[in-house]
Amino acid sequence: MKVEAECAACVLQRGYLETEKATDNPSLQFKVMSALINLLTKEFKPTAVAAYLGTQRDRIIKEVTGNPDPYAKTKQISNQRAVEILPLAKNMVLKEPSAESRFRRACLCSIVGNIIEFDIPDHAFKFDDLKKLIRGAEEDLAIDEIQEIFNQAKKAKRILYLTDNAGEIAFDTLLVQELKRFGANVTVAVKSKPILNDATIEDAEYVGMHNVADNVITTGSDSVGLILEECSKEFLKLYNSADLVVAKGMGHAETLTELNLKTPHALLLRTKCCPVANFFGVDRNKNVAKLMMP
Repeated sequence: MKVEAECAACVLQRGYLETEKATDNPSLQFKVMSALINLLTKEFKPTAVAAYLGTQRDRIIKEVTGNPDPYAKTKQISNQRAVEILPLAKNMVLKEPSAESRFRRACLCSIVGNIIEFDIPDHAFKFDDLKKLIRGAEEDLAIDEIQEIFNQAKKAKRILYLTDNAGEIAFDTLLVQELKRFGANVTVAVKSKPILNDATIEDAEYVGMHNVADNVITTGSDSVGLILEECSKEFLKLYNSADLVVAKGMGHAETLTELNLKTPHALLLRTKCCPVANFFGVDRNKNVAKLMMP
């Protein structure tokens, strides 16, 4: 998924807002923004991928400010609030009468969780809105390939689940549970180090993912989305042997659509910006469940 013109403004705006979280030192803030402008000057081309630029941006911020996790407090709050809401979503899944309808409801709850992201231009949400969004998730579903994903999941023996954000990962536990019901071995992968508000091992432990998945590992990288050349050998072995990959969020959509896939990939996300919405041919702030086949 290539950049659009507005991605340049997003890189800078998100960069500045993150830098404010990382440090209150004006000289360091100036140094970061100068480095980000240089990054865009060198790398912002029609062939660029937003997730790659975002990865470089966040590494610059952490290196210049010396703050390894600017979103630490935000992630903690996200996990706490999501866990509070989780019982409502879980009850909705369990009340469904069939395996197929439970799977569908779990997918929808997981997609709604993808709204928990910060500092995207013109993207705002309130945790108090999550209950309403979960109940109305079907109405916002602009691409509905959940049935096709269900059919792939039923016959998969090895499933790799790529998480996105803290807080959101709490709702992912519901979908992992449903995937496990099919008899599959489900490995959940989080980021190896903080980047944006993406989930790490600590976030997975907080929401109880270790009690649900067969295994929780890291990708070996702190990239936005999935940059395979940066991933660990352990992760790549699991990725290459999976029968189905479930990938959450816009970053994974941006990067995975650049690859020649060898196995089915299910993309579950909320279109929180116009370039991603345009790529999928839907409106902004819509839910997407897309199956990409090799």
